Amino acid sequence: MAAVTMVELSSGGDPVAEGLLELIKPAIQQLDVHVHSVRESQVELREHIDNLATELFKINEHQKVALDLDPYVKKLLNSRRRVVLVNNILQNAQERLRRLNHNVAKETARRKTMLEASGVFTPRSPSRP
Repeated sequence: MAAVTMVELSSGGDPVAEGLLELIKPAIQQLDVHVHSVRESQVELREHIDNLATELFKINEHQKVALDLDPYVKKLLNSRRRVVLVNNILQNAQERLRRLNHNVAKETARRKTMLEASGVFTPRSPSRP
């Protein structure tokens, strides 16, 4: 699974940025998990299609009766091609989610740094109330 990285912020940072991060973080993580599971299913389906096509070729070769399985094999191969295409689309979507998550974390850290530099926000020590 693609690792979802988040920048952990100490309490007292930019509340808008932290709120945005906390709002988006679970959705991105959940989407990442679902995309990963769908990709695994797609790979498994592709393997099953390959196995079935191989079996159909074997059956066709050993048949004494001339049974034309070529159209079915072509349909299976076409289905396999579509499964691969969907898998590629899911990989691209997962990569975009990863970049979005990274950009949100980076922007949050940038805003926190800007606030600290301007003196509006001063980091609190965990020992001080």
